[in-house]
Amino acid sequence: MSTQASPGYSDLLIRPVTGRIGAEVSRLRLSGDLDRATVDAIRQTLYRYKVLFFRGQQHLDEPGQEAFGRLFGDLVPHPTIPSLKGTQNVLDVDGADARASSWHTDVTFVDAYPQISILRGLVIPEYGGDTVWANTAAAYQSLTPHLRDLADNLWALHSNGNSSAYVGFRPSGKPDALKRYHQVFTSTVYETQHPLVRVHPGTGERALILGQFVQKILGVSAADSSHLFALFQGHATRLENTMRWRWAVGDVAMWDNRATQHTAVDDYGDRPRVLRRVTVAGDVPISVDGKNSVLRNKVSSAPDIATTDH
Repeated sequence: MSTQASPGYSDLLIRPVTGRIGAEVSRLRLSGDLDRATVDAIRQTLYRYKVLFFRGQQHLDEPGQEAFGRLFGDLVPHPTIPSLKGTQNVLDVDGADARASSWHTDVTFVDAYPQISILRGLVIPEYGGDTVWANTAAAYQSLTPHLRDLADNLWALHSNGNSSAYVGFRPSGKPDALKRYHQVFTSTVYETQHPLVRVHPGTGERALILGQFVQKILGVSAADSSHLFALFQGHATRLENTMRWRWAVGDVAMWDNRATQHTAVDDYGDRPRVLRRVTVAGDVPISVDGKNSVLRNKVSSAPDIATTDH
């Protein structure tokens, strides 16, 4: 594929990964010291390609990753999983504990879910363990006019109460570790109503809000809810709207969490896979007719488990 300079920053080279989503960025050393012009160029490039990849960033540690993330807004920790010890906002993504092997947008069970996620590869299996992303704005655009009209008027209830749908079933997993993960993940259960289609505040694009945190489509029967979810989720994850990334140590992936879904491919057996993630605070989604998402319920079931160790 062709390589091109990013508008506004001539030294930032972009190589698209697929026709609809993803680009690899070179000639850039990530840090918290990047100037405003570079940060703006990264943001605009992110809006265009939805997911950006930066190879060879082995110099980054947790403070450096946090500092880079803060260039794009305030960082927020995961609502239920404790941050990595010694940090305020770094999530330890360790495949030995649990694997997010289902399609999802990060943390849609809260109302103002993160706008940007930044994931850094520390320990990568020799083979397997890829991540796949889907462009939910392109998915919306690919719908027929009748399906767009339908989607524009639907709302869904999102929750973290059913964590097994998010993590997935692993026959070789350790039952005690998985049980502990589920307890922590659901230590506070959130229920939030989101429109099926949100208007992206940075681009004006319309994008689908779906993924495995959806519990049901509102205003229809359970059977119809299942059919509607399968219909629109199927469009979101069509191969034409997706890309797959083969990780290497030192890779950093950065994605627009307001216009994507992703899933971790659980095909690496017992080999270690460790990544670290920070997320940038987001905004409450607005539907096409101007209505805000609403947090309907928040119940803490085990405060002692949910306490974050900074």
